[in-house]
Amino acid sequence: MGKLLLLTLNEQEENAIDKIISALADYIELETVQVVPASVLSFPGLEIKQNQRKVFQDGKEINLTRLEYNTLVLLASNPGIVFTQTQIFEAVWNMDSDSCHSSVVNVIYNLRKKIEPNSKNPTYIKTVLGVGYKFDI
Repeated sequence: MGKLLLLTLNEQEENAIDKIISALADYIELETVQVVPASVLSFPGLEIKQNQRKVFQDGKEINLTRLEYNTLVLLASNPGIVFTQTQIFEAVWNMDSDSCHSSVVNVIYNLRKKIEPNSKNPTYIKTVLGVGYKFDI
């Protein structure tokens, strides 16, 4: 199984990465995927309007904190991809951490209570035991 590397870069960093990728291209097979955020992520019973930063469950608006919203968008934008707690923490909190476990677990718990029809048997945000979380559709 290959590894997925997701980077957000400024222009200078992007130019440096392009040079590194060009140098590596002769030695390893690389696949570049451009992620284009959809303005609306729509799933059965759940809609995320990114341009408005709004989430609707069965047509009713759900109020989410910044961390809950950003975690949901990260997972829902990448359905089926498993993210570790560290990956979620670094992407959503935008910082490195050695002890992110309780922060991510709390946000996932609160998010499930707000968006899941049954938070004890989640439909959208699934736990992958020993690994992390994924958005399932």
